[in-house]
Amino acid sequence: MGAAIVYFLIRVFGRVVLPEEVPWLKGPFGGDYIGDRPYEEVAEKEGLVLTRKARSGGLISDFAALEGDGFSAKKADPRVRDFYEHTAEYRMDVWAESSFPMSIGLWLLVTTISRKVNQLNFPLRALETARGMESEIVLLSEPSGRVRYAGWYRKLSSSGLVIYTGFYMTERVPECLRPCVKVVFPMPEGNATVVLRPSLDARGNLELSSDGRRFGDAGFYRLQRGSGRNIRVWRVTSLKESFRVYVDDEGTLRCDHAVRFLGLPVLALHYRIERKPQARP
Repeated sequence: MGAAIVYFLIRVFGRVVLPEEVPWLKGPFGGDYIGDRPYEEVAEKEGLVLTRKARSGGLISDFAALEGDGFSAKKADPRVRDFYEHTAEYRMDVWAESSFPMSIGLWLLVTTISRKVNQLNFPLRALETARGMESEIVLLSEPSGRVRYAGWYRKLSSSGLVIYTGFYMTERVPECLRPCVKVVFPMPEGNATVVLRPSLDARGNLELSSDGRRFGDAGFYRLQRGSGRNIRVWRVTSLKESFRVYVDDEGTLRCDHAVRFLGLPVLALHYRIERKPQARP
């Protein structure tokens, strides 16, 4: 039922476009079941070299790719930049909190859709993250060695349920003057794409926000395959995400991830990030 409601909303609020009209939204679609299958499926379809459990590499291979109007990568805290360029060398602990009454909608979404396709299984109770989270960097590279997608595959250690099967890349979108971080989460015959506008505070901490103004700006986009070559794109203006990656006063790297719907808090995730013992200094 949950999936039927989502498809109905996409049909009502989405716009019909051809893929070449929105090249900045290009990203992998999924099949009936997600899990970690999209990585192999995309590698085979696009002729890419797949590296699972990469021991080096990051979500953004070169942080300078975000250079643009008002954003200088050189001003980022070196520890924040290193995390994004060498994510495979880090581990993290996570705490989760959902807020009433929006937690009811989150519960419905997770139990009726996410559990079925094994994607976006956000923790509904704080204890679900008590045993930790497994994190894997997956690299999908062209034969030349250039990384086309950096995958971040995360699942709950306690249940094995997949929180994120994500594809990370940088992207220039029509309504933003600086490059953005784009994350694509494959869903059955479509995907959820989040375009995040980067900024730095005075201390060099990174802030990523999906709070854009219009279609073609930062935001949350739900794509679904239509008839023929058409796709339907729904920009969900009521859904906002933000990330703050920072170094606290004790020198610990942390991340605060907040999801809001209709201005109300839905989910807050807090990460403590540290380098793996065997990683380079």
